Amino acid sequence: MTVSIRPARPGEAGLVFSFVRVLAAYSRLAQAVVATEAMIDAALFGPDPRVFCDIAEWDGAPAGFALWFANFSTFRGRHGIYLEDIFVRPDHRRRGIGRALFHHLARRCAERGWARFEWSVLDWNAPSIAFYQSLGAELLKDWTVCRISGEALARLATGAA
Repeated sequence: MTVSIRPARPGEAGLVFSFVRVLAAYSRLAQAVVATEAMIDAALFGPDPRVFCDIAEWDGAPAGFALWFANFSTFRGRHGIYLEDIFVRPDHRRRGIGRALFHHLARRCAERGWARFEWSVLDWNAPSIAFYQSLGAELLKDWTVCRISGEALARLATGAA
């Protein structure tokens, strides 16, 4: 039994979207998913993709995924990876698949000379936090994620905010 990691391929938007839906349910955010399979397909496999997905397979069967994009640090003057989503199916956990996905993305950063590898975690997700810390992740207590979306984004875009 082995794990392998490969880029998602055209025609696999349904697989990626199925991982997104299961992750959203696990994260207690299923109601927040407004994306569609077609939107995922366009983002990953359209003419100018800016988001990327790696699929982890266990003995050839999809077991998990990592969806990421390049970010940039002005302080370091270099790119990095921002991991938007990572998920391993519950029946495939405790096999090193999540660790393999993290290793794969960290190696990509190192090979490209990129400065950092970042992601967010829900503060109630103690098992994931413990796992991330076991990998050497530092939880940035001094930083708060800010977001503008929906109606607030529309208002700001029109100058009404």
